[in-house]
Amino acid sequence: MLSPDIEVSVFSATSKSAILKWTGVHGASSYKVIAAPKNSPGSPVGYALFGPNTVMGTINSLSPNIMYTFTVAALDNDQGILNIGTIDSSSAPEVMDPLRTVKSKDSKTFMVSFSLKTGVTSYIIRLQNPNRFIRENIVFSSPAEIESLEPYTEYSLSIMSVNSGGQSQPSSSVTAKTVLPPPQLSASSPSNDSITVSWAPVANAVQYSLSLYKSGWNTTIKHNTSNTNWIVSGLDIGSVYVIKGFAWDPEGRQGEDSLYINQMTRPPVPSIANFSMVINNGLAGISVSWERDEGVFGSLQYHVMSDQNLTCNSTSSSCTLSPVGCGEVHTVRVSTSDEAGPSDPSGPVVFITFPCPPQSLAVVESTEGSCTLTWDTVTYVDSYIAFIKRGDGAEESCNTTSRSCTYNCTCGHTYLMSVMAFNQAGSSPEGQVLNYTTLPCCPEGVSVSAVSTDTFEITWTVSRGAELYQTRAADSSEVILCNDTAPVCALSDLSCDSSYSVVVTPCNDISGCNRACKAHTQITAPCMPMNLMLTRRNSSCFSVSWTANNRLANYTVTASGDDGTRTCNTDGNSCDITDLPCGSNFEVSVIATSPAGLGLPSYSEFSETGPCCPVDLTVDQVTQAMSNVSWSPAKGAHTFITSLTSTRGHARCHTMDPHCLMGCITCGTNYTVTMEAISHSGRQSNCSYEGFSSSACCPSGVRLYGMAHSSLRVHWRGAGSSHSYVTELVGSMNNYTCTASPGESSCDVPNIQCGDVYTVVVAPLTPEGNKVLFCAQRIYSVSCAGSNLGTVIYRGKRSVD
Repeated sequence: MLSPDIEVSVFSATSKSAILKWTGVHGASSYKVIAAPKNSPGSPVGYALFGPNTVMGTINSLSPNIMYTFTVAALDNDQGILNIGTIDSSSAPEVMDPLRTVKSKDSKTFMVSFSLKTGVTSYIIRLQNPNRFIRENIVFSSPAEIESLEPYTEYSLSIMSVNSGGQSQPSSSVTAKTVLPPPQLSASSPSNDSITVSWAPVANAVQYSLSLYKSGWNTTIKHNTSNTNWIVSGLDIGSVYVIKGFAWDPEGRQGEDSLYINQMTRPPVPSIANFSMVINNGLAGISVSWERDEGVFGSLQYHVMSDQNLTCNSTSSSCTLSPVGCGEVHTVRVSTSDEAGPSDPSGPVVFITFPCPPQSLAVVESTEGSCTLTWDTVTYVDSYIAFIKRGDGAEESCNTTSRSCTYNCTCGHTYLMSVMAFNQAGSSPEGQVLNYTTLPCCPEGVSVSAVSTDTFEITWTVSRGAELYQTRAADSSEVILCNDTAPVCALSDLSCDSSYSVVVTPCNDISGCNRACKAHTQITAPCMPMNLMLTRRNSSCFSVSWTANNRLANYTVTASGDDGTRTCNTDGNSCDITDLPCGSNFEVSVIATSPAGLGLPSYSEFSETGPCCPVDLTVDQVTQAMSNVSWSPAKGAHTFITSLTSTRGHARCHTMDPHCLMGCITCGTNYTVTMEAISHSGRQSNCSYEGFSSSACCPSGVRLYGMAHSSLRVHWRGAGSSHSYVTELVGSMNNYTCTASPGESSCDVPNIQCGDVYTVVVAPLTPEGNKVLFCAQRIYSVSCAGSNLGTVIYRGKRSVD
């Protein structure tokens, strides 16, 4: 009784054939494969016979979509059955009819329909775009949606049916194109009766159709245009409108509809009804009211603004601008806004507040015993009243329309003085109270020194009668002041490269300052160089230039990097930094010096030299048409472009790695080797290397012939007369080698062992005598005929392992 030791599987199936695989049986001289319908096992439709070393074979004459029983029998030399194995499997379905319909659902989706087939488990829709990119979608019924497509793109579509045995061949294809995508609409309201609609251009669109309507309208405004904007005017104020649109393609097909968007027109201009001044929690304010428009859609926000940077917002009909100060002139306007934006502002209303208290009260002792109280002019004032109270209790006042008042005074007394201003809005708030005594003495021992590039430190001895010192530094364009009670002051933010006149004025809280003190002169440090620019002269030299506005200065340029520091000096506005190494990043700044000291350094500029070339580069041939190029690290290099160039073609690669694999190499050719080293910022260095010669070409047309006296002749077609070739025959029991001289195209191998299978390689020798390792191998079997060689049979070719 036979045991089913043969394991059978279906490697693949079509609608008319199947490829089977089976396990080999020891001692089998052949294998017979039989196919019969599963429902008619006694009626085989085909068979095939295979040799003893075959474990995979094809059986034909099948019908589509039929379940078959496949039987594989191992036969002995007498055609007796040694073992047997079976498997049930279906043939693939027959070819489908083309798709019936293909329609665009939207710009990224097709709806397809097709005829269903009995016995089919699923269907494959195959699409190909103009770039020949192919994708397949599995569907189970008709109609079906094909999603995630590209808008306005033509596709070629075919269909295949699938069952348990495999899939059919594709049907004949049909073509269809998706429609245009929707325009992305955006809208705004530039005025209270208009709306502007705009959108980005839709590729391949020749025209756009838009519609606009208002809820409650009986009509819709429609518009066709080839532009990418639409201005609609004459609309209702403060109303909401709905907008949508689509694009037309050159074939006259309507594209996908856009989403609906809503846009409101702006509200009407409000009209100011009244304004007044109010006091709330001790703070003054301006109350503004206006008339509301009740016919506008939605909620309105009113915005009141003053040209004095006061604002208030309200949803009612009034608002208060607060706080307001003295002596202010407010021009007030009101606007309203809705979702579309603000309306135009109303006409202006002007309001003037009460005057400010006089400032900068000062006393001048014009003559002995006579003092004049002065103050700064206050705007919007009708009159002033000055109040003077002497230390012994005596009081007097002075009513005037000017900004000064003269009274009797003596030295050594203290006076308290104040001034109030008046206009139609009332009196000013309480202002400055001036405490005055006779003038203090000027300080002695004044010393001015520069403690930084823009700061002076001034010191002096304490002066009699002074409670406060005012230090003043002035040059041709500015005045810097410092007030302090201590006999020292620092004046900062001085202009560079300037000559300042410095005066220390003693003051007290009551009488003021002594303006007759002596001035001292001091010069500030030079200005910082500006507008630093770097210009590359060559691979190791940069020219540095800057804007120099100093009257008398020397400049030092410093370039600092990871390879050290380099400098140059000049009294002009440019200097060359030389001997910079390749692949170096460096920071450049300039500093000025003058007799007044050291200035601030300029802002730094960063740059780099071109990257270094790799020191070592090696080209190793991997196959007849492929070489591996590798090189040593190169400082500053980020990517490399390596080229092999010859009169017979070239190869090129661009990589971040220190190696690359190059194809399209022609054998027996001399190549020029070059490289471009490129930094992160794109700087390039051109590098050249010793040339590379590819190996001799592998021979073609290798044939093996049996000769007399148990010898074999190996013959080939060589690539040139200057190369020698070596022939190697490797069998299971013996190996043979012979070498042909340059120009020869055959080689005889004597005393061959028959009855063996030989792997034969013919390869050229390099000038150093080494065998080229990538030539293809060929397999021959050599049979025996008595004691001599029998038939030489070619068994195939394979690449070198």
